[in-house]
Amino acid sequence: MRQRKKIRICFLCLCLIFLAGILPAGCGRKAEGTDLEAYDYYVYYLNQDRVEIVPLGYEPEAGQDDPKALASELMEQITSGTDQVEYQKVFPESVSLERYEFTGDLLQLYFNGAYSEMSPEEEVLCRGAIVTTLLQVDRINHIEFLVNGVPLRDAAGAEVGFMNRDTFLMDSGEDINDIQVADLTLYFASQDGKALVRETQHVYYYSSNISMEKLVMEQLLKGPKSENARNAITDGTELISVSVMDGVCFVNLNDRFQIQDYSIDEPVVIYSIVNSLTELPTVRKVQISVNGETNMVYRQDMSLQETYSMNRDLVREEGEEVEVDQQEEQKKEGIIDAGNLMDTGK
Repeated sequence: MRQRKKIRICFLCLCLIFLAGILPAGCGRKAEGTDLEAYDYYVYYLNQDRVEIVPLGYEPEAGQDDPKALASELMEQITSGTDQVEYQKVFPESVSLERYEFTGDLLQLYFNGAYSEMSPEEEVLCRGAIVTTLLQVDRINHIEFLVNGVPLRDAAGAEVGFMNRDTFLMDSGEDINDIQVADLTLYFASQDGKALVRETQHVYYYSSNISMEKLVMEQLLKGPKSENARNAITDGTELISVSVMDGVCFVNLNDRFQIQDYSIDEPVVIYSIVNSLTELPTVRKVQISVNGETNMVYRQDMSLQETYSMNRDLVREEGEEVEVDQQEEQKKEGIIDAGNLMDTGK
């Protein structure tokens, strides 16, 4: 029996995404209760103050052998709500789920435009409740939200992308300001631009909702701390979205990425990204796109239609082992206020 405890969403400023509506219903509610140990499944709602996601035990009619029926039944419980006043529906009546589609282990949820009218705080809680509930279905490993047929974007305009079991923190009541630590192996350009330098960063960050793939790209774009390294990626390049499916990491950058610095060899730029991401256990290959487009060649030889694997032959030097406080970096860059420990999604 899987343990599921109270969820706290560790940031407030993601963008607007929506929910509600009616999935074609499975069978009706069989049983629900607050004794969580007595149940194999949970439906997540908002608490009475609507500031936290809380689980309610649920025993469905459908089983794991029929994932579509099970997902439909769980979704019906979220949308219909419960009679217990301490468990509030997660989304407004105006929000509706228009349809859903299964593709392999990906579940795509299509919402109406009212989803975008929710506040960022409300949207994050809504999305967390839905994703956490539906990922109890074994054959669903990724969930994507679409609004009016377009992938959901956060407040910074970046696509939220595929969400998985690492997207939202499951905890036993941790404080929202708890510091998270990640050990990242990043690859930057050597000073002569002809090779890669391996740098180890121990990153202290303050949003447990951030994926490791996004954290790698954020730190990579900020550049190295080692004196013998330089950033392989053009300054000003921004991450639009990053997601992983079946071991392939899809990295979408803005068009600043195409601006060339010919003092850095072409493969060094590409494999700075590829090697850094494939150090993660979730990533085997990487595909890079520019504004969502892959039908192009980076400079002369590196096609963005290809997926690339780790290339250790380009690694020539070892960089430093450094500690990075992401909050302090964000304060210096003006991304967050001094008293705010929340990730802004930028």
